Amino acid sequence: MAVSPDTLPPKKKREFIGTDERLLRSLLVRSRETCSLNPIPFVLYRNSNSIIRKTKLLTLLLEDLVVDRDVRSFPASAVLCFEELFILLHNVKTLIEDCKSTSKLWLLIQQQTVANKFYELTLELSTLIDIFPVKEMNLCLDVEETVNLIRKQCSKTDATVDERDINLKHDVLHKLDNIKREIVPQQSKLKEIFTRLQLNDSISCTDEIQILEEEVRNQEDEKSKADIVSLIGLVRYAKCVLYGESSPRIVRRRKFSSSADLTIPADFRCPISLDLMRDPVVVSTGQTYDRASITLWIESGHTTCPKTGQTLAHTETIPNLALRNLIVMWCREHRIPFESTEVKENVNGVTTNKTLIEATKMTVSFLLQKAKASQSLEMANRFVSELRALAKTDSNSRACIAEADGLPLLVKFLGSEHPNLQVNAVTTILNLSILEANKIKIMETDGVLNGVIEVLRTGATWEAKGNAAATIFSLTGVHAYRKKLGRKTRVIKGLMELAKNGPIGSKRDALVAILNLAGDRETVGKLLEVGVVEMASEVMDGLPEEGVTVLEAVVKKGGMAAITASFNVIRKLAMILRDGTERAQESAAATLVNICRKGGLEIVSELAAIPGIERVIWEVMGMGTGRGRRKAATLLRILRRWAAGLYGSPTAAYAAASASSTTATAVVLPG
Repeated sequence: MAVSPDTLPPKKKREFIGTDERLLRSLLVRSRETCSLNPIPFVLYRNSNSIIRKTKLLTLLLEDLVVDRDVRSFPASAVLCFEELFILLHNVKTLIEDCKSTSKLWLLIQQQTVANKFYELTLELSTLIDIFPVKEMNLCLDVEETVNLIRKQCSKTDATVDERDINLKHDVLHKLDNIKREIVPQQSKLKEIFTRLQLNDSISCTDEIQILEEEVRNQEDEKSKADIVSLIGLVRYAKCVLYGESSPRIVRRRKFSSSADLTIPADFRCPISLDLMRDPVVVSTGQTYDRASITLWIESGHTTCPKTGQTLAHTETIPNLALRNLIVMWCREHRIPFESTEVKENVNGVTTNKTLIEATKMTVSFLLQKAKASQSLEMANRFVSELRALAKTDSNSRACIAEADGLPLLVKFLGSEHPNLQVNAVTTILNLSILEANKIKIMETDGVLNGVIEVLRTGATWEAKGNAAATIFSLTGVHAYRKKLGRKTRVIKGLMELAKNGPIGSKRDALVAILNLAGDRETVGKLLEVGVVEMASEVMDGLPEEGVTVLEAVVKKGGMAAITASFNVIRKLAMILRDGTERAQESAAATLVNICRKGGLEIVSELAAIPGIERVIWEVMGMGTGRGRRKAATLLRILRRWAAGLYGSPTAAYAAASASSTTATAVVLPG
């Protein structure tokens, strides 16, 4: 949480219900809560400890008032002081807790502003003690001495910051300036700084980075944003240089969940990637996608909405902030780290913050050198794991890794016998492929594409195969690469095998890649040759939305070969039309429309023979999505034209087909 002069709530009079004694006891409880806090350990210790000590004296005063006086009522001035003290103590408690939960480095940079806030609160306490009606209340001598002691303590307070904190801030700023001038920080000095701030391991550094990234989003001042982004670069570098070797072992002990281990709410998944959305945006049709996925779709030359098929009126996107906030809350509830897509305004996908750029270059250089020099696969895995995490953070990191010739090193590890090293290497390439400029490097760097395809076919784990499939999906975002990849039999067979036999997460990775490849007619022919329709039919049993979406794309581009192959799937599509989700119903209706239009009499007759099909279509027309309703209406018109004999079959045939619900060939839809 940000710490600023505006952190504390505006003062307002608190209404106490009940006697003055209850007011005093409530104030005593709040005072005890506040004085039980520990001072801020890493910076501003003297300032926070000073006000806590004064709160302890105030607690003694309140205890004396409760114990030594038969309290029934107080003068009005005393009641006012008590009410104001209650608000003051709340503000003291809030400020200390916020300082402890905010970024340590950012608090260090803001130290004078926060010290001033502690001083202001002390002055408020001094004022309230000065106007406290000691004489009117006939207090005993001990209580009067406590009041005088608090006054004396308050009078000695100032807004001075400890010299050690000032020097530490100077050291941090000096390190940032050196990095900006491309001077590598001295490791021993860096260690000293991070030890002082209690950033003692990879986990604490990772937490610090996440807090700083959240702070960037909360800031409105551009200079503050730039300063925080520079700090992020420093922490990333220090994390790798100081603690990088121990990261994989430590991370496994963290209590964070993985989104892959949870059932992600359907509304939080991107309809394109089927993954958790990190930056949801709305397109002109009203549909929401993850920014990276829809940008990739549009830049690939598509002019339609992927979900509805409608032509996009324009290609501008609007952030869906309400949905993003819900996703952030869900991630926090399930302890899933939420990475935003970027942390600063950028040009061509790469940040312009000089300090961050240089810090990232130093981090990448360090990790690549250590990975190359590793004497064991386990040691290499630790550094490649850090590269993987870095490549996931932002476009600047992806650009730096590729420009530092990281791809040839990663290719070396794709064929590793160490399962985790293979996973980390292919996942790093996947993360690098998000940046458009890196797609060219991946396709043109010797051995990279073949290495990814080999992992897809023979990877040591399903995770490695799934991430290889996701890399293929990312590369197919470029039209020319989609055609090139679609001509490779190894790619087609690898994706098909993964879609048939892989676990749910890996299946999804393969299916979205197949869906993208199905946008090319020539590739659809290859997919039909290896049984894509049969595969989609099998997938519909466990992943109906994904399976029917792939089938829709294949039928749309595959011509009569796809129609013929889809004949045996008609009844399964009818079942999905009735029992599937809205999105699955929409794709099923669209697929049936295409099959019926191109397949003619035999196809329509097969559909018409399904008992209750008209009622199912009517239900979709009434309660489906906009596109689903339109496709269902078209499907109903096709059936009625067939019943009217316009497809070459008499009306009686339709009646006979409808009456044959008890025959062996009919499929009765469950009620």
